[in-house]
Amino acid sequence: MSGDTSEPLEEVTVEEVADGVGTGGVGTGGEGAGEPAPAAAAGSAAPADGPHGPDASSVGADPVPGGDGPPGAGEAPEEQSEAVEADGDADGITGEVDLLGRALRERDDYLDALRHLQADFENYRKRVAKQQADLSARAAESLVEKLLPALDVADLAVAHGASGEVEQVWKALLDALEREGLERIEPLAGRGFDPTLHDAVAHEEGDGGGQEVAEVLRAGYSWKGRVLRPAMVKVRG
Repeated sequence: MSGDTSEPLEEVTVEEVADGVGTGGVGTGGEGAGEPAPAAAAGSAAPADGPHGPDASSVGADPVPGGDGPPGAGEAPEEQSEAVEADGDADGITGEVDLLGRALRERDDYLDALRHLQADFENYRKRVAKQQADLSARAAESLVEKLLPALDVADLAVAHGASGEVEQVWKALLDALEREGLERIEPLAGRGFDPTLHDAVAHEEGDGGGQEVAEVLRAGYSWKGRVLRPAMVKVRG
């Protein structure tokens, strides 16, 4: 068209197109035509982390133990079972200690009761033994006391000149009783008067001194230190 002032288009030759395809430019034919650039493919496969993008290292990672999760959330089942067993063992030990303390207290109570029972039984045994000894002594004393009149008759018979056979029988009986604990109370004339051993049935004037035994009218007897019968005497003074 005449009068057009625009610049004419620059024509591209075949050589220039061939050179651009060989150097990796965009072309319509040849090897690699239509394939995306390596940089673009890499960018689409692994997008770069931006300021708001997720951290690839934290995706799918296990929670850190001791975080904000519930206690024991990060522990293995074996560790949890061991912790439960440890708590059970501690409770069992505490219960056994309590049982042991209770058993020791019961043992002390039983020992104390046993000591009291043993002491009571020992006192009972001694008391019964003493009672039996006292009963035996009183029974023997009663028997000896009943024999005293027979001894008195033998004394009178010997004093009035009875035969030697009577004196022998009297001596044998008196010796047997003396071996068991009988003692004859027969004070000598002139000895002081003792009201615990002598029974004054007669009195005669003296020289003004103290009272003394003038004559023994009947012998007295004691059994194992206890006076059965005081001696019957005549007192002077």
